[in-house]
Amino acid sequence: MARSRGKQGRKGDGGGRSGREAVVESVDGGLAELIPDRDRPAGWTLLIDGAPQSHVDLDDPAHLSFEYQRRIGHVIDLAAGPGRPVHAVHLGGGALTLARYVAATRPRSTQQVVERDGPLVQLVRTALPLDPGARIRVRTADAREALAKLPDDWADLLVADVFSGARTPAHLTSTEFLAEVRRVLRPAGTYVANLADGPPLAHLRGQLATAAAVFPELALIADPTVLRGKRFGNAVLVASAAPLPVAELTRRAAGDPHPGRVEHGRAVLDFAGGAAAVTDASAKASPAPPASVFR
Repeated sequence: MARSRGKQGRKGDGGGRSGREAVVESVDGGLAELIPDRDRPAGWTLLIDGAPQSHVDLDDPAHLSFEYQRRIGHVIDLAAGPGRPVHAVHLGGGALTLARYVAATRPRSTQQVVERDGPLVQLVRTALPLDPGARIRVRTADAREALAKLPDDWADLLVADVFSGARTPAHLTSTEFLAEVRRVLRPAGTYVANLADGPPLAHLRGQLATAAAVFPELALIADPTVLRGKRFGNAVLVASAAPLPVAELTRRAAGDPHPGRVEHGRAVLDFAGGAAAVTDASAKASPAPPASVFR
């Protein structure tokens, strides 16, 4: 889930200067639209029921348009030595933006993408084909069920960006879910998740408490206005059993076109404000964004 930038064309306008037509199809999650980017000849934005989900540039898969995806990109860049291949798991596929990014920046990486929406997977594969040389396997399955089938200590990187109707499903918010994430990660592996919340930030605080119950190292990256509870937006959670590259992550986030703030360690726990860790028994889906987010 990302905030709309309002730059894309719509079906019937030829995609603006690009001369390309939008692709519109019904998928399990609603109405999917692939909208040509007016400013990038091979760029496309995926929307589901009007909510922007992903942006892809087929000519430049290392380009990340959405600010939350750039922040995840910084984490990916620092998850291992520059250009080193990794084993990566992506829960939530969208337009496969982040899997394409890993393939472009870390050639020879082995990746598994889990996306529940089969018709969406088919649409993206057809309209926005993957590089045939990329080692990306896409599975149509529930994220948690697929995670349970992965072997212990397999992944260097696990990315969670799962939204159903612009909300993260409840069963992907609990300590039991994160225990499975940690099982699949290697000892120095990195977990990164896209979270969305708005004032009073109860969901975000609960997710930080939940992650702290499973991982000893945490960081949070977000726009300062989101962290102050001034608006609904995305926050990127980073967790690991190993020390995180906080200084470099902070430098990259601060230098982004939309600068982000990084909280780490005690500051993350203080931000959680005594919230209780979420369990399967208490889990709820993340809050629905206000309609104004996508205008």
